[in-house]
Amino acid sequence: MKKTVIVILLVSAFAALAAVSNLLDVSARSRTQSPPGSGNWAETAAPLQIDPARTAVIICDMWDQHWCPTATARVAEMAPAIDRFVRAARQKGMLIVHAPSDTMNVYRDYPGRKLALETPVALDLPDFMNKGNPRLSGEPALPIDDSDGGCEVSVPWRRKGTRAWSRQIDAIEIFPQDLISDSGAEMWNVFAARGIDTVMIVGVHTNMCVVGRSFGLRNWARAGKRALLVRDLTDAMYNPARSPRVDHLAGTVLVVEHIEKYICPTVESSAVTGEAAFAFRR
Repeated sequence: MKKTVIVILLVSAFAALAAVSNLLDVSARSRTQSPPGSGNWAETAAPLQIDPARTAVIICDMWDQHWCPTATARVAEMAPAIDRFVRAARQKGMLIVHAPSDTMNVYRDYPGRKLALETPVALDLPDFMNKGNPRLSGEPALPIDDSDGGCEVSVPWRRKGTRAWSRQIDAIEIFPQDLISDSGAEMWNVFAARGIDTVMIVGVHTNMCVVGRSFGLRNWARAGKRALLVRDLTDAMYNPARSPRVDHLAGTVLVVEHIEKYICPTVESSAVTGEAAFAFRR
């Protein structure tokens, strides 16, 4: 009897050690204002441990085509890096969520789409997870002017804002165990069933869908989930001819800093991949 108890205790101890060893250490970057209202913002980095089994990675609107040619080109440039990132995340045990909005019918026969539709509605599903989300309480306007649609090149007005996309870009592979959804409510239901409490987002566009979709950063932060933007795997929709008249990449940096101030922390893809962070060619 004594031997049995000892064996059970040893097995439990090894299981606990294994669970701890699976935790992922990341550096979560945010910005704090001191004193409040002073306008003096300081970058802070806090160590964070993530349990991959309780973490989801959402790939936001990485479409095959966009009405803006420069947006299409940037998605194509970033897609291989996102694919490498989600492969590493999947291997570590994270749930990968493909969210190419407005294209769900293409994936109707995929296991991941069926999973989204067949998972029972969670008892704690917030009403706001069904819709796009406004700014959080105390969050000011974004620091860039995207009122012209954000395209850097001239596009005929008939094409602006049209749905040029048909599916997710092929460079990001979908695995059978991945979830496919463009609904915050559907994602919530699956996350609730799996005990997921941490949500990382990659994709486009930082100032639009990444923050504003029903599955965007604001809603996860509003719902009390640990929301994290992967800051090197995102891109803003911004025309440098508009305020504050900085180059496109600097515009994306400004939006990332806004997110770090008012919405949630950010992390770098290298924390998951062990490789250098992604950077666009200038």
